[in-house]
Amino acid sequence: MSGEKLAQRSYYGKALAKLAETNPDVVVLDADLAGSTKTSNFQAAAPERFVQVGIAESNMIGVAAGMAASGKIAFASTFGVFASGRCWEQIRMAVAYPKLNVKVVATHCGLSVGPDGATHQALEDIAIMRSLPNMTVVVPCDAYEAYAATLALAEHEGPAYMRMGRSEFPVIKDKDCKFQIGKADVIREGKDVSIIACGQMVQTSLEAAELLEKEGISAEVINMATVKPLDTEAVIATARKTGAVVTVEEHSIIGGLGSAVAECLSENCPVHMGRVGTMDTFGESGEAEELLAKYGLTARNIADKAKETINRRS
Repeated sequence: MSGEKLAQRSYYGKALAKLAETNPDVVVLDADLAGSTKTSNFQAAAPERFVQVGIAESNMIGVAAGMAASGKIAFASTFGVFASGRCWEQIRMAVAYPKLNVKVVATHCGLSVGPDGATHQALEDIAIMRSLPNMTVVVPCDAYEAYAATLALAEHEGPAYMRMGRSEFPVIKDKDCKFQIGKADVIREGKDVSIIACGQMVQTSLEAAELLEKEGISAEVINMATVKPLDTEAVIATARKTGAVVTVEEHSIIGGLGSAVAECLSENCPVHMGRVGTMDTFGESGEAEELLAKYGLTARNIADKAKETINRRS
């Protein structure tokens, strides 16, 4: 880790610009937020393959589906609350059901949207998208992984949803990292407890592991950047290794990464488990760091949950 802070959406935009040069089948659609989602990078590079639909998110998905049905690889972007909520029926019927090659890429997800408040803080989107048949769900851990994941999604056949935050946060991966859909990676080895995280919570989980190390606890940290299909082999392997699992996500503990891991463990390798995320609540307006602290998404909160889970195992 270099300590460098970058925004995932900026590197999504860079990846789209790269695809504009290398893949003539890629088209990009946006709903009047190109400056925020950074699809404007693609617009500048290939304006003839960019569609600005205006504030009509549901229509954007319909247009994207039509283009995908004609053989294109369609990336459709807007904020997470709109992508997963306002467009849900269109994604279900026009994209997921016919298995079309549409990549719904959402920015401004989670509490770290900050001052925009509860109406714009998507905390249910992973659950909503994970429930759809044929849908792949990706939550990259940093800007470099967001870049690599975008390129991977362009090669992936079928519907996908990728979730990103708004703000800059520290990078974990190498600049030239590769991304494999459905594959988790162990960021830090450990033997006493497994912390499985996604998005920017991977960085926070690494900080929690450092706190735990000072208390004599060895924590394994796993970056689960693909929530669906879940890397069940990685989940089972780490659970057998440590006997205690904690999931961490900037999302509700209901239906997201924590639920996916719990489903896997309950059927394959029951161990004591804890979940860190928002607790069946909406967010509120405030600065990102203050909100993460108020809603229990800090390194200290993760470390405490890990110790609680270990104690229950004992």
